[in-house]
Amino acid sequence: MTINANIKSDPLREPVLILNANFEPLHVSTTKRALGLLFSGKAEVIINGRGYIHSATAKFGIPSIIRLSHMIRRPRPRVNLTKREIMRRDNFTCQYCGSNTSILTIDHVIPRHSGGQHRWENVVAACQTCNRRKGGLTPEQANMPLRHTPREPKPTALYRFSKYLNHREEWNQFLNGW
Repeated sequence: MTINANIKSDPLREPVLILNANFEPLHVSTTKRALGLLFSGKAEVIINGRGYIHSATAKFGIPSIIRLSHMIRRPRPRVNLTKREIMRRDNFTCQYCGSNTSILTIDHVIPRHSGGQHRWENVVAACQTCNRRKGGLTPEQANMPLRHTPREPKPTALYRFSKYLNHREEWNQFLNGW
């Protein structure tokens, strides 16, 4: 059995931006889930522009952005403390020497054995050379000042959903300002 590499991706798995009733960006889901919300009357299409899905008797537009009919109350989101988010916050750059390399590690500014915690304010991206050179010392002891003070990133809609904007420019107007 051979698989044709030229086959387009599954349109039911394409991302769809889900907005709250007040147009606040909530989530990114698949087209399949978005169509389920539309057919059940829980949402309406805001922007439709990615073609159509055909059934035996009907043709349905593939939504790009939908808005929920009822307001969903939820606490403000926070950015999870993960290696990927630390790298993204630090722009994939070593916070000691400024090198932009593909191989970065996580460094605790105040080492854990000295009481440093695994928190946004105490972790930075570092290249392997700087991480080894700093070792179990603080930046002051190692004479390696930080380029930026680490802090928790603000979970703005642009920050949370920016990875989709390269292919979904129509989302930009709904992400700005949140």
